[in-house]
Amino acid sequence: MKKRTLRCCMTMAALPSFLLAQEAVSDSLQTNLQEVEITATRATEQTPIAHTNISKEQLSKMNTGIDFPYLVATTPSVVTTSDAGTGIGYTSLRIRGTDGTRINVTANGIPINDAESHNVFWVNMPDIASSVKDIQIQRGAGTSTNGAGSFGASINLKTDKFNTHPYANLSGSYGSFNTYKATIGAGTGILHDHWALDMRLSSIGSDGYIERASTKLQSFYLQGAYYGENTSIRLIAFGGTEQTYHAWNYASKEEMELYGRRYNSCGYMFTDSTGTAHYYDGQTDNYTQLNTQLLIDHSFTEELKLNIGLHYTKGDGYYQEYKSNRKFKEYALPTYFADNKEIKKSDLIRKKAMDNHFGGAVFAVTYKNDKVTAIAGGGANRYYGDHFGQVLWVKNYIGDLLPDHEYYRNNGTKDDINIYLRSDYRPIDCVNIYADLQYRHIGYRINGDNDKWNDATDSNQQLAIKEYFNFFNPKAGVSWLLNSNNRLYASVGMAHKEPTRNNYTDGKLHEQPTAERLIDYELGYTFNSKRFYAGANIYFMDYKDQLVLTGELNEIGEPLAANIPDSYRAGIELTAGVKLACGFGWNANATFSHNRIKNFTEVLYDDNTYEKWEIHHSDTPLAFSPAIIANNSFSYEWRGLEAELQSQYVSKQYMSNYGIESHTLDAYFVTNLRLAYSFKFKGVKKITVGATIYNLFNEEYENNGYAGSGYYTDSEGNRHRYDYAGYAAQAGINAIGHVTVEL
Repeated sequence: MKKRTLRCCMTMAALPSFLLAQEAVSDSLQTNLQEVEITATRATEQTPIAHTNISKEQLSKMNTGIDFPYLVATTPSVVTTSDAGTGIGYTSLRIRGTDGTRINVTANGIPINDAESHNVFWVNMPDIASSVKDIQIQRGAGTSTNGAGSFGASINLKTDKFNTHPYANLSGSYGSFNTYKATIGAGTGILHDHWALDMRLSSIGSDGYIERASTKLQSFYLQGAYYGENTSIRLIAFGGTEQTYHAWNYASKEEMELYGRRYNSCGYMFTDSTGTAHYYDGQTDNYTQLNTQLLIDHSFTEELKLNIGLHYTKGDGYYQEYKSNRKFKEYALPTYFADNKEIKKSDLIRKKAMDNHFGGAVFAVTYKNDKVTAIAGGGANRYYGDHFGQVLWVKNYIGDLLPDHEYYRNNGTKDDINIYLRSDYRPIDCVNIYADLQYRHIGYRINGDNDKWNDATDSNQQLAIKEYFNFFNPKAGVSWLLNSNNRLYASVGMAHKEPTRNNYTDGKLHEQPTAERLIDYELGYTFNSKRFYAGANIYFMDYKDQLVLTGELNEIGEPLAANIPDSYRAGIELTAGVKLACGFGWNANATFSHNRIKNFTEVLYDDNTYEKWEIHHSDTPLAFSPAIIANNSFSYEWRGLEAELQSQYVSKQYMSNYGIESHTLDAYFVTNLRLAYSFKFKGVKKITVGATIYNLFNEEYENNGYAGSGYYTDSEGNRHRYDYAGYAAQAGINAIGHVTVEL
């Protein structure tokens, strides 16, 4: 503990904090050709919104195999998770404590979030960062955007611009846990003054730190474009396939002590007479996703522009599981007799599958002059998806088992329409007044058999959900440029969010969840000079009817999320950075926050009688919301040599909303070291070789998990509470080497 504290103090000594990611100035293109960009949902320097811009150059330095969430892990208020323990495969991020279902993600202004779960499965878009020009992360309610409600943050990706000259690049990485990445990209440059074609192919794989947590990813990006004097048209297709072995069970502390930190119970079948455990090889998640976008940009005049985006996404996938001692009736299978005994249960392999379609259009009309920038935009999107389950095999089954025997099927349809009007008005040069109004309509329907069995009706749950929501999301603020270096800003914004699919399918049969509301207050200051940057942003996010896990179960014993009346997130985000002429750089950021549920009722159940025990709390911490998140980076560049020492500290987190110590993730402090050297060679534009050492000091930590509680009653009628938890162990010190050749 003393060594860890010393390392933390040495590396973080200079904190207050700072900004790792600052947007690089866009290259000046020596051409009159127009570039397609849908930027209506982005904030500018004058917008009174807390945001961070990350350039392609910054991404490429870190993009040696890890998933997108880990590429932005050191931006303010971000915490990442990895099931496999290596940052590859099933990964996610939280911003200000809000999870992926509450973070709006768009690519070129087009929605990326899954329409039903509201999540973004980054594993379905492998190596998307290699085809991204830049990223903007907005914290809080942010500006109006298309798609899922921005209920804590939004991420806007802008894919690559065209290249004026032909190019090609190759990159490869290999490291610990057989982790590898291979990428090839090429482009034609401008052909016949108007046309351009770009492509990328990528392959990524890893055995994972956790046992059997392997990942195999393939992806592509293809872009064809026409650039005219006033009109640009770009057709983009990108997608990928993934196969990932399950590692989402995590492990208890007791299991880690018995079997080691890498223990993975997913796929367990049996232990033979020699004590060897056997696992199902097919315990995998498999998904293919194809995204297609048609982007049109037209300039009527220098002041008036139109952006249109048409899109279609096809998703198709499944996961398989080995299930022990399952009731036949839950899988629509008849019982059978053996040795004059009726057999009602057995081990089996089930497959849960999805077949999804998502399409629509977005638009924005922008008018800009010296005093006013006004944007009218919106979008209309429809999702249609089938969910169904099949039984592939039953142990020792006697009877007819049809291939891919289907035991449930339901369908979800969702319409999402929004329209917004946004304006920046500058009455004087140093003041910008911001106003943003959005109306959003959602229609959501689910019909068919759920995959949950209801003993009360002796059948699958029947889904007949038909919900409509109408949201009005106003925002306003002001930005005041005190002088060329100092700026003050303040804003207030409202956001609404509809329930997710799971809130319905895992909820009570006769009680529907309601929508959530957020009012976000932001107050900030920034200082920016040639060599130094600093800033502070104070926020208060006031939630009404937020959906959280309370410990309560639905009619079939599944955990459900309930609307709680009042909760909030309050904090301050500090940033600072220095860039010296000698090549030395220092960047830091830190978030100090207080995240609470004002009034909360925890529900426990007796193991035998299932009797409820309700425990009332007046003030409890929100789950997965650390009070301190801090990042520090020291960098040095000299004649093609680059070195960066990067550290992150995340304080203790609660994995439930009960505020009990047995449900915590311990604080952790992790340091990575990145080294690279770039040089030129005859016939080659640039060659870069390097290596990254992750978790340099071999920190033993977990960054995700789950927790719950129950109770039993003794013979004297006294209640005894017990708690349980599972933890996502992360890899110790590991490394990856890489080489990139630019032609």
